[in-house]
Amino acid sequence: MTSSRARSPSTRSSQRPRSAGSKANDSFPADFIRINLLIQTNLIHAAFRHKVRKLLFLGSSCIYPKLAPQPLKEEYLLTGKLEPTNDAYAIAKIAGILMCKSYNRQHGTNFIAAMPTNLYGPGDNFDLQSSHVLPAWIRKFHEAKVTGQASVELWGTGNVRRELLYVEDLADALVFLMNHFDAGREREDEKMFVNIGLGEDIVLRDLAELVRGIVGYSGAITWNASMPDGTPASCLTWAGFTPWAGRRNTRWRRASEGPTPGIWRTSRTKPETSSGVRCRCRGHWQRLWQRQGQ
Repeated sequence: MTSSRARSPSTRSSQRPRSAGSKANDSFPADFIRINLLIQTNLIHAAFRHKVRKLLFLGSSCIYPKLAPQPLKEEYLLTGKLEPTNDAYAIAKIAGILMCKSYNRQHGTNFIAAMPTNLYGPGDNFDLQSSHVLPAWIRKFHEAKVTGQASVELWGTGNVRRELLYVEDLADALVFLMNHFDAGREREDEKMFVNIGLGEDIVLRDLAELVRGIVGYSGAITWNASMPDGTPASCLTWAGFTPWAGRRNTRWRRASEGPTPGIWRTSRTKPETSSGVRCRCRGHWQRLWQRQGQ
């Protein structure tokens, strides 16, 4: 974070400091909860100390209970058990929401939060150890294509559902929230976080076929049902902020014909390696996986 002492900004957006796919979440829960809590605690308090006029904290759709009704509403927070493979990360994000709300209540700040659904886009993380499902599949199908593999194995049953959001749509949404959404001032109206999603999801088996077609892989897909599926479904509703719903229906979705254009753009920006896929491997996760293998 750029020093608030030096710039004393009037507004600031908090990035998600540590996030990854289910495998990394499940393997390194202590790292996820520790690093996220440390970064967001220091950032939120620094924003208060330096009188930042508005702070936007980014969370994740994983804050909601594993078996919450669909689509997910903001009111479902803390109403059930979390998905165990990423509960440490989710708890850190929930703590960030409550910390922002507590500063608003005690100090009169204007700290808001947004919970985006599963993101994808150009420059994504293609590392199979730490990436999310979509970039991981793009890499798997691409490598299988260039090496002539007869089949590609994907984890889980493929029967669960996921919502996808193109990263540039998220950027539009965050700017809109910074300009048009403020935290509630009264205890009875402490509304300060909203979901960001399209309200549409897709079965992972259908997504796999879509990615395979975009990449141009003609081999078979096999599903390893011994691996966890994770949350059965994760689809967000934006009903908590009425102006936001209208925005979604009018100006949104640069990948406006569904996920296909956005997936195509993502697949075309993947880095190159000897296997034909460049992988933006984050040094932090590389070190963790190397440590585990020792």
